[in-house]
Amino acid sequence: MSSPAPVVRGQALSGHNRISTQALTSLARAAAAQALGVDAEDVRADWTDDDGLLALSLVSPISVPPLQSVVLDPARVEALGGSIWDRTVSAKASILATVSELSGSRLSRVDIRISGARISTGGRVR
Repeated sequence: MSSPAPVVRGQALSGHNRISTQALTSLARAAAAQALGVDAEDVRADWTDDDGLLALSLVSPISVPPLQSVVLDPARVEALGGSIWDRTVSAKASILATVSELSGSRLSRVDIRISGARISTGGRVR
């Protein structure tokens, strides 16, 4: 009986690894939910081929503070990360980096369509 060869860190081994579409989709939904301050089950994620890379398309609501609190303190918008547009642009980069790093997949882009707003009565919008 032979023992398996010891594994050296960084050594390439024969074979392949695959991450299922379902696992990749769950990861993308979780990353988007965290970046946009909503629940993962509120996020829809779809994948397309973009010249050999993966393109991620998301549809999600975004969390916002109650409008009354913004009227009373307009600086709250900047304190929470800026306008919905600014937060969405920032979320794209964050989601792309998170999904790429955790999955090892190469993404070409992340497209986000905001489908609504979720009022966040907590202290900070996620």
